[in-house]
Amino acid sequence: MATATAKRESSKETPIYEAATFRPLDSLGRLIARTHQTLVDALEADLSPLGLTAAQGIVIIGLANGLASTAGEICRGMPYDPGSMTRLLDHLERMGYVTRERSTEDRRVVKVALTEEGRAVYPQIIQAGVDNLNRHLRGFSKQEAAQLEDFLRRILAND
Repeated sequence: MATATAKRESSKETPIYEAATFRPLDSLGRLIARTHQTLVDALEADLSPLGLTAAQGIVIIGLANGLASTAGEICRGMPYDPGSMTRLLDHLERMGYVTRERSTEDRRVVKVALTEEGRAVYPQIIQAGVDNLNRHLRGFSKQEAAQLEDFLRRILAND
């Protein structure tokens, strides 16, 4: 009986998909894309009582967790062009959740930071995200959810 490591090694050599039998509508790529859209749509609905979109919530999460500090860094983690990101940040700034300030080291760089109000709404955004994921993971055990996360990390590691 092959071990998990041996199976992983053999899968590196043996293609998973073949053109002759490929079913695009059931493929991993389409399933991941549909799952992503379903999660985003649900988060959008969950954040609407806060007056936020899913994209705005994700930006606040990224800023709160130190994943980005400029609009360009935020754009690299989201499917937004700089113009769209500027408009999104304009809206968050009008709402009082973020501030933008030119870097003193490089005037071309504009730093984005959460305000006190942005930090205050963050726990509500996290709760909405947790509730959303828990709804979509109904019927999964904690171990299965962790395994799914591991599988997705392995896909990303192959990039």
